[in-house]
Amino acid sequence: MTEQIIAPPPLTAGDALFLDFDGTLAGLQDDPDTVFLAAGMDNVLEAIGRRLEGALAILSGRDAGDLARRVPGGLWRIGNHGLIPLAPNADPPEDRVAAPDAVRGVIEKISAMFHGTRVETKGPVLALHYRQAPGAVDDLGNALAEAGLSGAGYRIQHGKFVFEAKPEDANKGRALARMMQEVPFSGRRPVMIGDDTTDEDAFRAANSLGGLTVKVGAGDTVARYRLKDVDAVHAYLKELAGT
Repeated sequence: MTEQIIAPPPLTAGDALFLDFDGTLAGLQDDPDTVFLAAGMDNVLEAIGRRLEGALAILSGRDAGDLARRVPGGLWRIGNHGLIPLAPNADPPEDRVAAPDAVRGVIEKISAMFHGTRVETKGPVLALHYRQAPGAVDDLGNALAEAGLSGAGYRIQHGKFVFEAKPEDANKGRALARMMQEVPFSGRRPVMIGDDTTDEDAFRAANSLGGLTVKVGAGDTVARYRLKDVDAVHAYLKELAGT
């Protein structure tokens, strides 16, 4: 694992492209509701989607409905860490599974113990944000580790200023592997670009399939290449889009 910036090779029309949203396509904000694509990036993504004959998916931890409001509807959108895939032009499901009451109760109780934290509901996934209480990270981590959520089929994953309680099958790597078996992704080289801990599963899956993996920003990673920041991602994508 290295932090050296090794620029990835150019994307090609034969690739299948998977892109994280927060911290990859759009910059991180204190309030996730204020995060949107930069002006013109929707056109870039649509152009790439056409170039790849539809083999482009936004693979995010956001709730599928929330993600659908922030990226072009003509693309594949895979929300909730891979649990809810939306085909191009498909609407989010009206009914979705919620986290068990026992899991929700534990997460909300822990959040109430730490001023400045808040719980976000993303279907069956619960996100405990602590960006406004960064000093609480260790105590939060310990409390969540001791909560015993594995008995309910849940695991805790630590990301950038967030702990997420996720069902065991909520995994970006599994989602990427499933998509690579389906048209229009099958037979192509998988390319995964992401910035956070939750993207590492997708990096591993893409690496195992002989793909191209790109970490955005600093931090240890299994990705084989690195881009400095969101602006660098935009420039990289624009090369393929021809804009």
